[in-house]
Amino acid sequence: MRDVAASRSAMKALTGAFLLVLATGCAVLPEPTGDEVRGQALGYTTIPPNWSAQASAAQVDEGWLASFNDPVLTRLVHEALEHNPDLLMAAARVEQANAQVDLAESKLKPAIGLLGRAGSKPIADLIPLLSGVMLRLSWEIDLWGRMRYARNAARAARDASGADYRFAQQSLAASVARAWFVANETRLQMALAAQMTEAGTRLVDLSGDRLRVGAGTQTDVMVAQANLATYADAQQQIELAHRQALRALELLLGRYPAATLDVAGALTPFPAPVPAGIPIDVLNRRPDMIAAERRVAAAFDLVGEAKAAMLPTLSISGGYARISNAAVETREDLEQTTNTINATAVVPIYTGGALTGQVRLRTAEQKEAVADYARRALNALDEVEDALTAERVLADRERILREAVDANRDIVRMEESAYRIGRADLRTVSQRQLAAWAAETALLSVQRERLSRRVDLHLALGGNFGTPSEVAPDAGAAPAAH
Repeated sequence: MRDVAASRSAMKALTGAFLLVLATGCAVLPEPTGDEVRGQALGYTTIPPNWSAQASAAQVDEGWLASFNDPVLTRLVHEALEHNPDLLMAAARVEQANAQVDLAESKLKPAIGLLGRAGSKPIADLIPLLSGVMLRLSWEIDLWGRMRYARNAARAARDASGADYRFAQQSLAASVARAWFVANETRLQMALAAQMTEAGTRLVDLSGDRLRVGAGTQTDVMVAQANLATYADAQQQIELAHRQALRALELLLGRYPAATLDVAGALTPFPAPVPAGIPIDVLNRRPDMIAAERRVAAAFDLVGEAKAAMLPTLSISGGYARISNAAVETREDLEQTTNTINATAVVPIYTGGALTGQVRLRTAEQKEAVADYARRALNALDEVEDALTAERVLADRERILREAVDANRDIVRMEESAYRIGRADLRTVSQRQLAAWAAETALLSVQRERLSRRVDLHLALGGNFGTPSEVAPDAGAAPAAH
C-alpha cells in the first residue's frame, strides 16, 4: 500500500511540475490576418474599387456549370471529379496534410508506454536476470511555443492543401468544359470541311461539263481538281484535330483515350451575362488565393518555431515498475515496486551556426511566401480583367463574323451561278468559296472561344461550379478518394 501511495504522490508531483512550467511558458504570436498579408504583399499596388472593364458589381453567382444548360457537360464534369487522376492526387495530399497535423499535435502530448521483460539466464551467468513490467511517461514541456508553432504551421499547411484541392476541382471542371467546347467545335469544323469537299467535287464536275461542251478549258479542270485535293487534305487535318480533342477530353475524365466519345452536333448556347463583384473580393474568394495566404501563415509559424529552437528545452519523465527475481525465490526483498521522476533541461550553447541559419532560412521562406502571394494576387486580378475584356471583344467579333458569313454565302451562290452560265471564271468562284469557308471557320472559333472565356471568367472570379454539396469539404477534413 505504501508503494501505491508513493506512486500516486510521485505522479501528482510530476503533473504539478508540468502545470507550473506550462503556466510560465511563452505564448505563441498570432498568425498574420488576411488583411495584414495583403497589406504586406500589395503595399505598392492600389486595387481599384471596380473593374476596368465594364461589369456588374453584384455578388458573383455560384453554380456556373448550370448556366450553360448542358446536361451532357454537367455529367462529364461529375465523371471527371470522380475519376481524374490529378484530382485524386490532390485529395491524397489533403489526407497527408491532415496526418501532418496529427503528428504535430502528438508532440504536445505525453508519451505513455508499457515496458515488459521476462526470460531465463544461462547457468554460467552469476547475475540474476530481473523480470517485470514498467509504466513509463515522458513529456517535453513546450516552454517557448516551439511545438505549438510547429502545430500551427501544420494546420496552416493543411488549410492551404484543402484550398488547393477546391481550386483543383474548379480548374478540372473548367478544363472539362473547355475541352467539351473544343470537341464540339472540331466536329462542326469537320462538317464544314465536308461541305467544302462536296462543293469542290461539284466544281470539278461542272468544269468537266463545260470542257466537254466547249465552254471551258483544261486549266479550269486542273484548278478545280487541285482545289478539291486541298479541301480533302484540310478535311483530314480537321478530323485528326477532332480525334485529338476527344482524347484530351477522355483523359480528363479518366477514360482510355480511344476518341470514341460522342459529342453534340452544335455548340452550347452562350449564357446570359454574369456579375463580377469587386476586385478585392476575388482575393478573399478564390481558393488559390486562400491557399497562398495560408502558406504565408505557415511560413510565419515556422519562423517562430526556428526562433524558439534557440531557447532551452525541458523534458520530464516518470515511471512506475514492478520487478522480480525468479532466480532467488527465498528472498522476499527482490520482489518490489519502484517509481522514478526525472527532469532534463537542454540549453543550446554552440551549434556551429545551425540554429541561426535555420532562422534565416525560415525568414527567407516567409519573404518568398509573401512575394508569391503578391504574384498570385496580381495574376488573379489580371485574369478577371482579361476575361471581362474578352467578353466584350468576342461578342463584337461574333456579330461581325456573322455578317461576313451571310455575305460570303450569298456571294458564293451568285458566283457559282455566274460560272455555270459562263459569266465568271473558276478562280473567282474558288476564291469566294475559300473566303466563305474561312469566315464560317472563324465564326465557329469565336463562338467556341466565347464559351471558353466565359468559363475562364467564372474560374478567375472564384465562383463554384456546382451546388455546395458538390464542392470540396472543409480544409480540416480529408476528401474522400473515390
